[in-house]
Amino acid sequence: MKNRIVELETQIAFQENTIEQLSQIISRQQYQLDRLQQEIAAIKKRIEEQQPTIVASETDEIPPHY
Repeated sequence: MKNRIVELETQIAFQENTIEQLSQIISRQQYQLDRLQQEIAAIKKRIEEQQPTIVASETDEIPPHY
């Protein structure tokens, strides 16, 4: 009976360690996701800001047939 209890305690300790490691991994991944979302938003904003410039420069050019 005592061996069984020791075995169960060992399994619980191993599981607690695994759960803590997984929790840390999830936390780091969430941080990375948040950073990537911020970077994507910044890139989208820069693209949107450049769009009018690109369109304006195309319309300002004189067509080749003139």
